[in-house]
Parts: sequence; structure tokens; C-alpha cells
Amino acid sequence: MNLEFSIHSQDGAARTGVASVRGKRFETPAFMPVGTYGTVKALTPRQLGETGAEVLVANTFHLMQRPSAGVVRELGGLHGFMQFDGAILTDSGGFQVWSLGELRKVSEDGVKFRAPVDGALVHLTPESAESVQENLGSDIHMVLDECTEHPAERERALASLELTARWAKRAKAAHEDSDAAQFAIVQGGMYEDLRLESLAGLLDIGFDGYAIGGLSVGESKDDMWRVVSSLAPHMPEDQIRYLMGVGTPDDLLQGIALGIDLFDCVLPTRNARNGYLFTHSGVVKMGNAAHRRDASPLDAHCDCYTCRNFSRGYLHHLYACNEILASVLGTLHNIAYYQALVKGAREAIAERRFEEYARSRRATWSAA
Repeated sequence: MNLEFSIHSQDGAARTGVASVRGKRFETPAFMPVGTYGTVKALTPRQLGETGAEVLVANTFHLMQRPSAGVVRELGGLHGFMQFDGAILTDSGGFQVWSLGELRKVSEDGVKFRAPVDGALVHLTPESAESVQENLGSDIHMVLDECTEHPAERERALASLELTARWAKRAKAAHEDSDAAQFAIVQGGMYEDLRLESLAGLLDIGFDGYAIGGLSVGESKDDMWRVVSSLAPHMPEDQIRYLMGVGTPDDLLQGIALGIDLFDCVLPTRNARNGYLFTHSGVVKMGNAAHRRDASPLDAHCDCYTCRNFSRGYLHHLYACNEILASVLGTLHNIAYYQALVKGAREAIAERRFEEYARSRRATWSAA
């Protein structure tokens, strides 16, 4: 195994742990900001580190097109290229390929599609996805999977998870000489038994960690949590459990309660650019005129740079004028908010009061 992971405390199914890979360490449960192109939009790596983020996610699909994996490798790999010294996980690009819809052609060998950037024909295989990630120099590689669309008939979901398993076996073989960690992705649509079948097949191959993919693709929240709650208890206790593409602050608390260790989502950065900022009392819409003369900080319970230094009135002004600084200060706060949320969860789990912590956070949100 190329990733060391140890559980430090538990409270029900919720747990805290420490992961170490290629000399980089991060605590779990953890939220990974999304740095698709090797940058978390609007933040410098120093600002990102100051939020408490120890691990982020970048994207194979996008970086292989611009600037190319070769260029990133020549310029020091992702760590040297973007000057981030924490751990970096790279997605395989499977979700982005899935989002192309009919513009992609899936076969046993891999996926062919026209690159959105320049229209060039791209052939992405389990082996080439692994090679690209190795050249990018990320610490955790994701295997190429076929993301099952929603809704999907049972036969379609079964065929998809079986193809994902065969691709995972090929990706594992291609990864043999790497010192990076490698995670597999559980598929199976909304079918609980197929999810368990997918997991069993991946466990037979053996990976450093296991991700739950194919969610947040249009299903209801009830369906999503039904799948996660039925699958999570069967995932290895001594390895990282990663819920991909999820989600809201409430989603993080729900996932942590089920034993999930790792999350990522574009929500905090995207919302920040649009003036939707997370606070202890709920989401604040900075475009509302009520904030125009408000001298209070965005969130009195937050000690991020934004909340320590600027008023709601100033933030409202920046958003009203479409100033770039609005995105910077908003993103800085939202990422810091997410990092504080998972840090608080870790502390509560260690003190065996996670249920109380989650309940109190939800109460303040609902009272807003």
C-alpha cells in the first residue's frame, strides 16, 4: 500500500484518522477544495493553506488538454507547477467524459471523444489515465471509471459497474511502479446490491482507498443517502472512504455520520463567485440590498481573513460592482468555513459528541 491510514477516534460510525502519502499528511474527515486546472479559483496557494486545507483535488481530463501532462511534468509536477505543498488527488476524468453525453464513444478499450478545447480526437483508456496522472505528479490517482447515468435500468447499471471493474484491473496493473496511492470507484447506480457487487470486485483487486462515484447526477437526496448508508458499512474500516462530488455543509455532516472520510465539491467556490456565502447562521446572499449599510462582519463566529477585516457592507459593494476582490474574499471565506466545519467535526468525534455537534450546526442553519 502506498497510503498509510490510521483511525484515531470513533463516535458511532463517524471516525477521525490521519492519512500519509508520499510524505504528505492530512487529517480526516477532510474536505478537498476543487482545483480543476491546478488552481482553486480566486485563491493563491498561500491563501488556500491558510484556510486549513491539507489536500485538494485537480482534474486529469482538463489538465491533459491544457497545458498537457507533459508541460506540467516539465514544470515540476502539480506541486511545483501550482506551488501547493499539501496532498493532491487527481480525478481520472471519468465524470467529465460522462458529462459529454453523446459526444463520447465508450468501448471495452476506453473512451473516445473530441476535446472541448480544440476538437482533437482523444482516446482515454485506463492505462493512459494512469499515465497522465503519473506525469501530473499527483499523490492520489483515481482509476478511470464509467459513471452510470441517472436514471439507469438495472441491466445498464450492471454493465457499467462490470466495465468499471475491468478497467480498474487494468489501471492497477498500469500503476504497479508508481509510489502514488490509487483509489478505485464504486459504481452500480441506485441499486444497493449492485453497489455491493461493485465493491466486492474492487476489493478483490485491491486498492489504497475506495470512492463512491456516480452520485449527485440527478438523483434525489433520499436516494443518494440510501445508497451511501447501505454501502459505507461494507467498505474497509482501515482504508479511506471517499464520497465524490458531495456537497453542502449538511451533506458533509450526514456523510461523516455514516463513516465517510473524504469529500470534494465545487459548491463553496462556485457559490462564492455568485455571492452566496456560508455562515454559522445559514447562507448569506451578498447581493441583497439589506447588506448595503451593514457594518457587521460576514460571520462573527469565523476568524478567516475576510471576516476579521471586512464588513458585510463592503462585501455587498464589491459584489454589486463585480469587483474581482469579491470572488477572492468570498471564496476565501467559503473554503475556510468548510475547513472549520470538518475540523469541528473531528474535534467532536474525538470527544464523542458528534451527534450533538451536527444537531447544533443544523439548528443554527434552520433558525436563519
